[in-house]
Parts: sequence; structure tokens; C-alpha cells
Amino acid sequence: MPPAVVLVTGVSRWLGGALAAELAADPSIGRVIGVDTVPPSQEMLRRLGRTEFVRADIRNPLIGKVIAAAAVDTVVHMNISSTPAGSGGRAPMKELNVIGTMQLLAACQRAPSVARFVLKSTSAVYGASSRDPAVFTEAMQARRVPSGGFAKDSLDIESYVRAFSRRRPDVDVAMLRFTNFIGPRIDSLLSGFFRMPVVPTALGYDARVQLLHEDDALAVLTRATTGSFTGTVNVGGAGTLLLSQAIRRLGRVEVPLPSPALGSVGRLSRRFGFVDYSPEQMRFLNFGRVVDTTVLREQFGYTPRYTTEAALADYARTVAPVISPRLVHSVTSSIRSALQHAGDTATAVGDRLRPAPPTPGLRAVRDA
Repeated sequence: MPPAVVLVTGVSRWLGGALAAELAADPSIGRVIGVDTVPPSQEMLRRLGRTEFVRADIRNPLIGKVIAAAAVDTVVHMNISSTPAGSGGRAPMKELNVIGTMQLLAACQRAPSVARFVLKSTSAVYGASSRDPAVFTEAMQARRVPSGGFAKDSLDIESYVRAFSRRRPDVDVAMLRFTNFIGPRIDSLLSGFFRMPVVPTALGYDARVQLLHEDDALAVLTRATTGSFTGTVNVGGAGTLLLSQAIRRLGRVEVPLPSPALGSVGRLSRRFGFVDYSPEQMRFLNFGRVVDTTVLREQFGYTPRYTTEAALADYARTVAPVISPRLVHSVTSSIRSALQHAGDTATAVGDRLRPAPPTPGLRAVRDA
């Protein structure tokens, strides 16, 4: 049966608002309530239709009164911040993500009407390292546990949701681990990274990237809200692209930098508001991450319309190329050659300066 009253958090963002609008267009759903700390834009308000917007903070226990008064039976939690800049800093970001989720779950636990809880999670919970498997299944864990930022918050959030599920076994819980969003309308972290005319990457790395089109993300969220699936599911488009391939197809210039220099660029970028990507997200740009979507297709019952390649192509329509693809390849090759020459020179100088090995039979003595 379709839900009677649905509450969606984070409706001021594109994906949350799009989901609320999609649910509001379904006449079989009685009420749709959208919650956020800031009101949606005028364009989004028009699109929300009959959605009832409530300006409320999920960090405040008053969210429980909203759920109880409306007899909400389905909660979709999407108000999770992925960047410190979008929340006013790392401390407010963690408070919104972790404390906000705890307050929301406490309110759901006290409300007997709640029968379903859907969490918009992320594949970032698998981390990113050189020891990662070719693909992650839902049963796997991070080989290198995220130590901070959005990925660490997402791990904490998932653990709180599992604890809630144990306390309220009568509530159906679905956790959706999305790969990176991309599309002509959604404003994601990766789309902002790809909009830079000169894209810094880590020298010696070329990450595998798996993308999910915004339309597929919306379809999965809608099905999870109105369907009966319970458990954890990876959500991503078929196929992968190398980061360098994606950059070239978008007409951008890739500038490979040594890892220490890339860290400095990341800090400057966050400071001046160009692209707000954390050290964890920079590791993703080094190693990449790919998830298995067998559960999505066979148990959840959805096959994404867009492959990774098709999703990038649809996004590319909204991004004006800085220079022609042929010139991109030429400039990138020149930069790589220059960096390779600099590395070879440094290696040669290091070999010249390295002390000779000790004469056999004598013990090498170093100054204390």
C-alpha cells in the first residue's frame, strides 16, 4: 500500500525538493510534508505543488511534534550535508549530520505511526584507498575507515539507523548508498569539481569513477519511499570512467600535481570557495570507488536508465568546453611530459648525490 503521510527532510536542496514534488504528484499519497531550516527557492516552491513546507530544524526535539501531529508513517531523511562550507563550517556540519539524525530517529522511535524509514546514504562509507577491492558489495566494509568529514558522518549515521531498527523492529528501514550524483540540474560536489576550467589531479593516479544520473537517483528514492524494500542497497550507474577520461570529455584541462601540492590546492580552494572538497574526497579523486549493483537490479527491482558514460554525456551538455578536446589532449600531454621530465631530473640528481656504498669488509659509520 502507498504511504499515507510522508515527511521528507532537506527539501530546499534540488534532490529533496524533486522527491517531495514527485510524491506530491501521486494522488494515492495522502499528505507530503517537506522540512528544512531554510525555505525553498520560488522555483522549487512552485514545483512542490501540494507539499506542505514546515520550517523546522531536525536538531531540535520539536521535530517530534511535527511527526506526531501529522501522524507521519514514512520518513525520508535527506538533510545530510556533504561539505563544511554548505553548513557554515565543520562543527555545524557534524552537528547537522550526526546530532540532527539522532534527534530525528528519537522522534521516530517515540511515534507509533512511523512504519517506514528511508535514509539517503552514500558509497563514501566504503572509504577510498589503494587496498580497495575492484567493486564493493553491500556486505563489505571500508579497508581504510574514513577518519573525518562527510564519510565519517555517514558511517555514524548508518550505525544510528541500524540501532534504531533494532529498537523498532516493526519499522521497515531502507538505506540507499548512492555513488556520485551528476546531471544538468543537480549541484553536486563532483559537478562543481568538473566545472573548473583547470582541474588539478594527483600525479601518478587515475581514479575509476562511477556516476549516477539525477533522474535515476530520483527514481530510486521514489521507489524506496513507496515500495517495500528493506535493507542496504548500492545505487550507481553501470560502467566506469577514468577520471582523466571524464575531464577530457568535458573539455577541461587536467593538471597533475604531486600529492603535497594537491593538498595545498585543496586547502586554498576551500578557503576561497572555489570547490569545497575534503581530504577524504581528495582520496576518492586519487583511488576512486566502484560498487556492485546486483542487489539494486535483482532485489530492489530497478535498473538505472543512464550508464556512467551516458550520465556524464548528459551533464556535458550544460558545461561549455574551455578548449577543444584535441587541444585538451595536447595541453595535457605537454604537462605530463614536463612533469615526467622534472621527475626524471630529480631522480638523476638524487642518484648523483646519494653516497657510495661502503667498501666490503668495512662498517659504515654515521654521525649520531
